[in-house]
Amino acid sequence: MRSNCNDPEVIVTDSALPPVPRHRQLPMAVILGTNEIASAVAATLVREGYSVILSHDPFPPVIRRAMAFHDALFGDRAAVEGIEAEQAENAAEFVSVLAKPGRVAVTELHLTDLIALFSISVLVDARMQKHQVTPDFRGLAEATVGLGPHFAVGVNCDIAVETRPAKNGTVVRFGKTDLADGIARSLGGAGRERFVYSDRHGRWHTPLEIGMRVFRGFVIGHLDGQPVMAPIDGVLRGLARDSTPVPAGVKLLEIDSRGRDARWTGSDERGRAIAEATIAAIRLSALRPRMRNSITGLFVV
Repeated sequence: MRSNCNDPEVIVTDSALPPVPRHRQLPMAVILGTNEIASAVAATLVREGYSVILSHDPFPPVIRRAMAFHDALFGDRAAVEGIEAEQAENAAEFVSVLAKPGRVAVTELHLTDLIALFSISVLVDARMQKHQVTPDFRGLAEATVGLGPHFAVGVNCDIAVETRPAKNGTVVRFGKTDLADGIARSLGGAGRERFVYSDRHGRWHTPLEIGMRVFRGFVIGHLDGQPVMAPIDGVLRGLARDSTPVPAGVKLLEIDSRGRDARWTGSDERGRAIAEATIAAIRLSALRPRMRNSITGLFVV
């Protein structure tokens, strides 16, 4: 087998067979979600040799957009750990994007649309919907992996990964993942107080960009016409995109108060740990028969 010297987007054989698109030579992974966790997993899967599609879900709104592939949905450049994203909304566009090395596709298409287009090897639910009922995705792919709360192995996924700070990166092979406890992990000594949550349903507007320095009391934007102010001094690490419709009770923004140590781009330690655990989960899910830890039912990476 050799690469087509005239077209790097296809792989050809020495036979008279027609060229085969590069993405069809690789296993297909579909990730539900375009947030920073979904993006860290996507970048890792690309390096592991998968073609990757991220399917956008509007709930909850993505705020850590400089750490995610989300903004590619709006035509903006989006890169994480050296991997770039492009939007694709039909078969021809998917072929074009996935033929390029180091690329992922992001789409508004739903999982039901993608199933009709591709044979899926790995399905990862990375939407991080802490208070939603999660459907059963088993059988839609060779391996289904649930990230975060509301996953039960053998009920709505094949294997799962904990995302709660105390167990972050723990692979759950039997039983359920922990429910959300409402406790924000500490970042520079700040917990829940570094976030602002929506207190009503409405449309969010802001003229600011992630990475800007702000001060407590500074107006970051307006939700349904009402001003939303910075709760602490620091750098905008997360910020819902301008003109985003938001429900009540979701994060609108996050401030990193760590001064020169503030980070708002690329994958962070938490995202990388979850991504590595997801790879381990995929490998473990392929093992037959499964070997259960008789005490905890957990496998920790």
